[in-house]
Amino acid sequence: MDALLKSNHSAPKGPVVLAIMDGVGIGKYTEGDAVRSALKPHLDWLKANALACQLKAHGKAVGLPSDGDMGNSEVGHNAIGCGRVFDQGAMLVNAAIASGAMFRGEVWTKLIRNCREHNGSLHFIGLFSDGNVHSHLDHLKAMLGQAKKEGVCKARIHILLDGRDVGETSALDYVDPFEKFLAGLNADKSVDYCIASGGGRMAITMDRYNANWDMVKRGWDTHVRGSGPQFKSAHAAIEAHRQAEPGVIDQDLPPFVIVRDGHPVGPIVDGDSVIFFNFRGDRAIEISRAFEDDDFNKFDRAPRPKVEYAGMMQYDGDLKIPKQYLVTPPAINRTIGELLSHAGIRQLAISETQKFGHVTYFFNGNRSGKFDAKLEEYVEIPSDRIPFEQRPWMKASEITDYVVGAIRENKFPFIRLNYPNGDMVGHTGVYQATQIGVETVDLCLGRLMEAVKGAHGILVVSADHGNADDMFEHDEKTGKVKTNPATGKPRAKTSHSLNPVPCYIYDPAGTAGLTLSAASSKGLGISSLAATCLVLLGFVPPQDYDKSIVELR
Repeated sequence: MDALLKSNHSAPKGPVVLAIMDGVGIGKYTEGDAVRSALKPHLDWLKANALACQLKAHGKAVGLPSDGDMGNSEVGHNAIGCGRVFDQGAMLVNAAIASGAMFRGEVWTKLIRNCREHNGSLHFIGLFSDGNVHSHLDHLKAMLGQAKKEGVCKARIHILLDGRDVGETSALDYVDPFEKFLAGLNADKSVDYCIASGGGRMAITMDRYNANWDMVKRGWDTHVRGSGPQFKSAHAAIEAHRQAEPGVIDQDLPPFVIVRDGHPVGPIVDGDSVIFFNFRGDRAIEISRAFEDDDFNKFDRAPRPKVEYAGMMQYDGDLKIPKQYLVTPPAINRTIGELLSHAGIRQLAISETQKFGHVTYFFNGNRSGKFDAKLEEYVEIPSDRIPFEQRPWMKASEITDYVVGAIRENKFPFIRLNYPNGDMVGHTGVYQATQIGVETVDLCLGRLMEAVKGAHGILVVSADHGNADDMFEHDEKTGKVKTNPATGKPRAKTSHSLNPVPCYIYDPAGTAGLTLSAASSKGLGISSLAATCLVLLGFVPPQDYDKSIVELR
């Protein structure tokens, strides 16, 4: 572990506070920008009066394969916390498939051998899209093709519909071509590969941070037991659910089970192998625990099948979840949290449930627990368990209450917090609610500014990626808003944006003597926030950290 060196600059009397506005970017279009249209006097003031710049928060700037890949909260907090850019899940999986390393690996070989020895099925569960945030369909197709080459006769796919990282009602755009792909694999009658079950990602299976285990139970009942509404095809299931609930978007579609001759085609039974093909960890941990934990008590799993289970990656390296995985995740070390702990600096990390793991686990380089329990305090404010468009203010005020108290108490030189509103409400596609969510964050930032000023601290305001800044679908060539033919209204966009994010540094005491670095106008990414905070705290950033946004006069 490299020891931090003190700089010639003294830390402020009060804390350095890093406020991450999840999903609040700088929009490209006027129409559909809930950040631009929101009443946000404090953000407007910061833009006009504080040190201000834009940061990249997508694509290669956060370790994704290309600049066409939207950023996300997982890789965003990795980048912010570790101060450098690591190749992330999608890129690592792409490489492992392209080189064949995945298929030569011990775990893949074990799962295939298990299917052969027990005449079992190979099951795939995961997010069914090419959004490249949690998963990618190309990875699934590559594994199915390889499974056929290696003599796996029966494969079953359990699809979690997206509508969040891709178009909100685009499910059939993925299901129909995939059915043709499967038909091609099945053409010679040597294999039987088909979709077995599914449902919306926010309805079943993909819960995170222990927020709603009922989602996981519904997924278990659907995928494992083959219990739920029955249909002859995924296409029929999606259309029927849409007719039964007009206006429902893909992420909220109820579960479904595919049947032949009156029986589910793919319940998971003894002797089968199961791959959860998401590469991102936060929404993969709970279902992995359901398959693996012997002392599991969240719901009744009976009958719990004896299977070989593996994740695309290991989703929690400290807790070893899952025990078996196909691709080794990035080895992230020497995060700002770890460096500050070794330097004896007290730290506070806080958010509500929906983003608590991001300011702790992901910020710390995919590491559970604390570096030094005596120096670190992690605070989780329980999130509401209702649709976010119904409570767009979420728990921002409760987070702010705690942080304002901590600033005044001044026992934490470094405080980091996450306001989830721009992202979680933005994903609902409800414009008015998202605008209110942004306004809520702005109101809370005003309170932080006042507290920081009173404590002679410094406030750094930024984001992990865009979302609320791009709420309508636009034509890529003309920029015009796409409309729903049935209603004439703009088509809602629920996925993240490719837009940059703001960075505002508020030093009300003016004691730091700060100026923007020459590099700040040359395309820095959010990974530069770590070095920036270290500079403000009076330390010299490690040489391999990405350059600080600020310099000292």
